[in-house]
Amino acid sequence: MELQETGNSMSSITPVVMAGGSGTRLWPLSRALYPKQFLKLGQDETLLQQVFRRLEGLSLSNPLVICNEEHRFLAAEQLRAMGELNHNILLEPQGKNTAPAVALAAFAALRSDPEAVLLVLASDHIIQEKAAFQHVVEQALPLAQRGELVTFGIVPSHPETGYGYIKQGTPIDGGAYKVERFVEKPQASVAEEYLVEGGYLWNSGMFVFKASTYLNELERQRPEIYAACKAASSAESPDMDFIRVNAEAFAECPDESIDYAVMENASSTAVIPLDAGWSDIGSWSALWEVTEQDVDGNATVGDVIAQNTQNSYLYAESGLLATVGLQDIVVVQTKDAVLVADKASIQDVKSIVNTLKTENRPECRSHREVYRPWGKYDSVDAGQRYQVKRITVKPGEKLSVQMHHHRAEHWIVVSGTANVTIDDQTRLVTENQSVYIPVGSVHALENPGIIPLELIEVQSGPYLGEDDIVRFEDRYGRG
Repeated sequence: MELQETGNSMSSITPVVMAGGSGTRLWPLSRALYPKQFLKLGQDETLLQQVFRRLEGLSLSNPLVICNEEHRFLAAEQLRAMGELNHNILLEPQGKNTAPAVALAAFAALRSDPEAVLLVLASDHIIQEKAAFQHVVEQALPLAQRGELVTFGIVPSHPETGYGYIKQGTPIDGGAYKVERFVEKPQASVAEEYLVEGGYLWNSGMFVFKASTYLNELERQRPEIYAACKAASSAESPDMDFIRVNAEAFAECPDESIDYAVMENASSTAVIPLDAGWSDIGSWSALWEVTEQDVDGNATVGDVIAQNTQNSYLYAESGLLATVGLQDIVVVQTKDAVLVADKASIQDVKSIVNTLKTENRPECRSHREVYRPWGKYDSVDAGQRYQVKRITVKPGEKLSVQMHHHRAEHWIVVSGTANVTIDDQTRLVTENQSVYIPVGSVHALENPGIIPLELIEVQSGPYLGEDDIVRFEDRYGRG
C-alpha cells in the first residue's frame, strides 16, 4: 500500500479496520476464538486480508486494526503475511461496541496528525467491486475535511429486514446527500415500501470523518464515553506489534454503537450511495448469495459431491461431503461439528450457539485446530486420562518455558527438528525420535530450523486442561 506523509491528499486518511466479533452467525466455521473476519470462506485470503486488498491503489496513512486480546495473534499473523504489520494493532481491553472503539482510533490518529481523517471499515464485509468502493472513498474526503460525518449507504437490491436503513435527504456536493434520518431494521412490508419509494439505503456501518469532528460530537453527545476513552488513550503503550490502552479506565466506558452514540443526532451527516456488490455476510444464506454457484445453484467449498441438489451451500473442511435430493439447504462440516439447516431458518444458528454456551461446550469457543502465535495444534484424540495432539511450530518460533502439575507428555517428531529443554538439559530431537516430559518438569520446545516442525504430543494424567500451564518465560507476553 502506497503511503504518503505530506499534502492535503488521500494520505490524510487513516483506515480504521474494526476486527472484533463473537463468532456466532457463521458457526460452526466461525467460533468465539476464530470469528469470520479471520476465515478464508473458500477464497485465497481471509475477510480481514481482503479489506487491505480493497485499499490498494489509494494513497493512505498506515491502517490501524482494532481487535480484542484473544484475537491479537491471529490479526498480527494475517497482517504479517501481507506485509501490513507495522505496530498498528490497537487492542481493546474488552468489547465496548463501536463508538468507544472508533474513539480510541481517533485519539491514536490525532497524535500523529491533527487533521487526520478516519476511514472506518468493518473487517467482515465483502465488496466485490473495488473500483466503485474506492470512488466513494475519494468522494467522501472533501466532505469529511470540511466537517461532515460521512457514511456509505448501500443501494438496496431487495427488501431486506436484516439491516438498518438511511433515508436520503437533499443532495449536496459530489453525489452525496444529507442524511434525513436513520431507520431501525424494518418489518418485511415496510422494507418493501422503502424499495418501491426509493431514497432508502442500507446502513453499511462504514464511515469517513475527521478524527477531531468525531471526538467533538462524541464529547457533546456522550461525554462519559469521551472521557473514558481519553483517559484510556492517555496511558497508551506499545507492546510488540500491539498498542495497549489503560484497561482500568476503559472498563468505565459505556457500551454503545457509533450510530446511537453519535451519528443519529450529529449536527452534520452525509451519505454517499454505494453500489459495489456489498454484503456483511450475516448468515450462511448471505454467503451463498455472493459465492460463485454451479448450474444447479449450489455453492460448494472443499470435497463435495452433490447429486439432485439445488440452491444449497455445501462446505467441507475435511473429508468428503455428499448430498442427495436436497434443496435450499446449508451443510457445513468441520473437524468437530456439522451444521445442517434450511436456508430459510439459518438465522436461528445463534440459538445453537447459545445452547452450546449454556452447556459450556468447547464447540462454541474454539475449533479442534487451535492457532497460537508460535503455530497451531490439532486435538486429534482424547479419552480418560489421555489426549493426543498434532503440533506445528513455525520456523524460528518457541513455545513458552512452562510446567504442568497434572500431566506428563510424550513428543514424537514427525518432520523437522526440535530443540527441547527439560529442566536443565537441552538437546535436539529429529524425525522419528521422541522425548518424555515428566509431571512437574520445566520444559520448552523450539523450532531452530527453516521448515515447520511437526510433532505428535501424547498427554497423560488426571487433568489435561489448557489452564494447567505455569509459564516462566514467554516471548509473546502471555502470563
